[in-house]
Amino acid sequence: MTEKSKYDAACLPDLLPIYYKKLFPYGLYYRWLNYGGVPKTYFANREFSFTLKDDVYIRYQSFSDQQELEKEIQKRCPYKIDIGAVFSHKPKDHKTVKAAAFQAQEKELVFDIDMTDYDDVRTCCSGADICEKCWPLMQVAIKVLDRALEEDFGFEHRLWVYSGRRGVHCWVCDETARKLSQNGRTAVAEYLSLVKGGEHQNKKVSLDTPTLHPFISQSLEIIKDRFDDYAVKKQEFLGDEERQKKVLSLITEEKLRSPLEKNFEQEFQGAVSKTAWDVMKKFINAEKSQYKGCKYVLEEIMLQYCYPRLDVNVSKGINHLLKSPFCVHPKTGRLCVPIDPKKIDDFDPMAVPTISDILEEMNAVEKEDSNKRTKDFKGTSLKDCIQIFEKFVKNLEETWKGKGRLIEQSDLTMEF
Repeated sequence: MTEKSKYDAACLPDLLPIYYKKLFPYGLYYRWLNYGGVPKTYFANREFSFTLKDDVYIRYQSFSDQQELEKEIQKRCPYKIDIGAVFSHKPKDHKTVKAAAFQAQEKELVFDIDMTDYDDVRTCCSGADICEKCWPLMQVAIKVLDRALEEDFGFEHRLWVYSGRRGVHCWVCDETARKLSQNGRTAVAEYLSLVKGGEHQNKKVSLDTPTLHPFISQSLEIIKDRFDDYAVKKQEFLGDEERQKKVLSLITEEKLRSPLEKNFEQEFQGAVSKTAWDVMKKFINAEKSQYKGCKYVLEEIMLQYCYPRLDVNVSKGINHLLKSPFCVHPKTGRLCVPIDPKKIDDFDPMAVPTISDILEEMNAVEKEDSNKRTKDFKGTSLKDCIQIFEKFVKNLEETWKGKGRLIEQSDLTMEF
């Protein structure tokens, strides 16, 4: 991973006004959230929230059009922008509407994967820290979930975004996804959840079925392809006695676990993970058929260590807010940038530009291009990220063509 230039959080109040004036992609952003302007109130009834300096939090912001959004963002220079649901009324007018009448009606189906939820299975970092040894967990999460959302559910319009620090978000923007009820969102989130149980529950994956569901089989193919490089090599997940005990504790059948424990105690103290994992796999594959419920012991271990850990509450609620793309993370200074899921292996979170980086790059371009023939972002590290976003928005717009014209024609018919 490549660490870019150092960022000074104390400078953020000076940098944000320039960023919001010259670099934030308002046009594309509005085109995305306006969804073709059908219905016409779609954007105006959308909730935004701003977190300002000193953690001042303002909810129920809404804007009639791009210009109003642009003006307010530039006036307040939020440290964080969150996007919420499309409501029955303008969120800024919510105090003038009876509570029962002010209802969240639509929102993208969203997913939030945070590296802190993997602290029990990563050995290199904890909390908000990430490094090249644990980042592969996010690569696996994107590969597993993106495949399932596309192939199992048929969702075409999936916007993946790096959170700016330690995780990733996904916005599923198909019309069918935006119109899902809370029950529908819960069903999708539950379908995609395999790792269950809090920090005090030891074994979090149980595959107690005669045959694996195709979704689990396909997810395992992705994980198996990366498990040795990530868990065995990068994490050394069986590299010492404590880690070995942790893995062995996931084998609930005592008659299968006990011989392995003895083997590890006698022969594999100080052994490299690869040797220990090879022995473990060979022994379990030879013995597991003798014991009920042990058919998928190795698969359960791999899923527990690598399968995506979803914050299901974020996905279930229609009115749950999620951090907006193109925010600046106040602690790291990094931008929340769109990611191409097909090129996730090439994405380096440490190389994501900070606000300081891109403003320096912009200044350099402005000095060279005194006639301002170039858009501000085009000479900066933001260019590739905005191109990913633009491609996503254009693909969305293809689905609206004709739809708006049909609705306009029906409006005209009704007027006459």
